[in-house]
This record gives sequence, structure tokens and C-alpha cells, in this order.
Amino acid sequence: MAEGSGRTTFKEVFGVAEFRAMWFGELLSVFGDQLARVALSVLVFRSTSSATLTGLTYALTFAPSLFGGIFLSGLADRFPRRTVMVAVDLTRTLLIAAVAIPGLPFWAMALLVAGVSLLNPPFKAAQLALLPQVLTGDRFVVGMGIRNMTIQSAQLIGFGGGGLLIATVDPHVALLIDAGTFVLSALVIRFGLGARPAATSKEQRKPFFSSIGQGGKLIFGNPTLRVLVLFTWVMGMLPVYEGLAAPYAASFGGGSQAVGLLLASDPLGSVIGVYLFTRWVPEPKRPKLTGLLSVLAAVPMLACFANPGIVASMALFILSGALGTVALMQATASLTLGVPDEQRAQAMGLSNTGLTTVIGISPLIGGLLADHVGASHTVGIFGVAGLVLTVPLALAWRKSRVTRDEWVVSGATSTGSA
Repeated sequence: MAEGSGRTTFKEVFGVAEFRAMWFGELLSVFGDQLARVALSVLVFRSTSSATLTGLTYALTFAPSLFGGIFLSGLADRFPRRTVMVAVDLTRTLLIAAVAIPGLPFWAMALLVAGVSLLNPPFKAAQLALLPQVLTGDRFVVGMGIRNMTIQSAQLIGFGGGGLLIATVDPHVALLIDAGTFVLSALVIRFGLGARPAATSKEQRKPFFSSIGQGGKLIFGNPTLRVLVLFTWVMGMLPVYEGLAAPYAASFGGGSQAVGLLLASDPLGSVIGVYLFTRWVPEPKRPKLTGLLSVLAAVPMLACFANPGIVASMALFILSGALGTVALMQATASLTLGVPDEQRAQAMGLSNTGLTTVIGISPLIGGLLADHVGASHTVGIFGVAGLVLTVPLALAWRKSRVTRDEWVVSGATSTGSA
């Protein structure tokens, strides 16, 4: 704990060797993923000269994860989670290395890329399910905050560094570098995490397909867990301004530099918000603020009805990003701790699948709306929608969450405070 404050510090969390291994492994994977997306886009466009096929390839780095989240996340409950993470990393290594083979037909490349995306959810589910066992008490939420900040940074560095790297080396080499990051991640996780048995014993396991729906039944059959999942999904909807950055900047005459500044605003807000929340908000108060933070995250977007300029818009998006990211982080932490360990990976996989789907759909809806009312007004409309959705959720959360013992699902882990 921080001296005199009773709060966990970043230094204390990084003092946990197993967390360092998980953190570094994820950092490598995220950076490699972003690098690969740049390399794939360049490689496909060079070989096909087709914008459609280039866009399809980029979509394949995300879309199949929907099926992976539904059908494969439960593997991290049925088998040791360290084993699942290492197996996924090694499989992704082989798939990406195969993509790097020169002269590979487009259809083969598409299948391999889709396979990589399909395997992302079980890795993420295993990681989230294992984290409360590695970090107990207040360390868990602070560790979630550290992950969020570093993932945002790795994504930005991966995209920016990927562009610079592709300008100097062949895209095939960049893909081999990505494969190498998965190898390093597998090694770090294998030798940095302790061995733990599977969360579900052989006697407890149900047939594979009948177990798939267990996570959904668990979450949506419990009013409080249902509210937490809906919080995370709504927070995924709000940053529509990222998908509308180009038309938004064009609405006030801004060019590519303005687009870059707008895109950087939400990640910057995320880092600031997570740091302040984990550093200054006491552990017992954090869950109570989930509803309020979710509502407040939508409020800055209402100012976009006034067509603000670049500086004001950046400030609004920084503020919305800070509040929304903190709300999302706390809702995810509470959900993780509120689910029994033997079903945690399946439940978290479904939750993250829904979040990813919302993140992908909201810019599409926003783009269609922006063609009729303009990008700035579209952001304002999404802010109104955010309020309409979060206010009743906040009221339901306040009603259902009185004390931890009253809302946590029977049999859930007792580590930490949600």
C-alpha cells in the first residue's frame, strides 16, 4: 500500500512477478497485432490493388472474434488458463508466419488471418479470468487500470511504429516480427506464471456445446451482473467520434493533422482518467461510482450539437474518454469478481464479445447518420442515446448494489473488492 494513504500504488502492483509476466506478454501481443494490421493492409493492396479486398482483410482481423468469443472462451474454464494462453500464442505464431509466405493466394491469407482473430477471445478470457488470482484486493482494479493505459499506448505505438517500419522493411518481414512477438509472449507467460489447475474439474465439466450457453445464462439471469454487462456495452458505443474523426475534422475545415489530434484525444483521456481514478479514489467507493461515471461520460458529447472547433472538441473527447474508460474498467472489474471462477472465462468472453461488436457497429451507424445530419450532430445524438441508456442502468445499479455480499453470485471468488 502507499504509505499513509492506504491505497495501492502502481509500484506495488508491478512488484507482483506474475502480473509483470501477464502485462508484458499482453503488451507484446497488442503491439504485434497493430503492426500486423498495417502490414496486412499494405501487403494486400500491393498484391491486389483492390481497396475492397484490403478493407475485407482488415475486417478479418476483428470480425471472427465474435465467434471465438461465443464458442471458444469456455476453453479457459475447462483447461488450465496458462496452458490456454500459451497454446493460443503458439498457434497464432504459426498462422501469422504462414501469412508471411511470399506469393500466398488471397483466399489462403484471408483464412489464416481469420484464424488468428478467432483465437483472440480465448486468450483474453483466460487472461481476465486469471487476473483476480494473481492480483488480490485493491491490486486487482489498479492492475486493470495499468493494463488499460498500456494497451492504449501499445495500440498507438503499434500503428505509428508500424507505419514507419513498413516504410523501411518488406511487409512480410513485419509479419514475421509479429509472429516473433507471439513466441516471446508464450515464453513469458509459460515461465512467468505459476501452474494452476483448470477452474472446472473433469467431474464438473458439462458437454462442450451445452456449456457454451452457461455464461449467458449466468450473466443475464442475475440482475446485477446483467447491469454490469450492459454498462460495458454502452461504454463501447460512446466513442463514436473516433470512427467519425475524418468527417468531423472536415466539418470545420480541418485536415489530416486535425484527424490525428481527434483520434489521440480519447486514448489520452483514458490514460488520465485511469491514473486519477486508481490513484485518488479509495477502493470501497469505486463500485459506487460506476453508474454516475457512465452517465457523465455521455454529457460532454452533448456539446457537439454546438459544432465546437478542434480545441474544444479535443477537450470534450478527452473528458468523455476519461470518464467512459474508468466506468468501463470498473464495471469489468466488478463483473469479473462477481462471476464464479469455474464460469468466469466463458462469462468474460461473452462480455468482451458484446463489447467488441458494439465498438464495431457504432461507427457504422454513426457514419450513416452523419451523412444526413453531419458528424458533429451525430456525436451529440450518440450522447443523448448514452444518457437514455445509462440513467436507468445507473438507477438499477444503485438499487441492486448495496454491499458486495448482497450482489456477488453465490460461489464467486472472494478475492478483492468489486
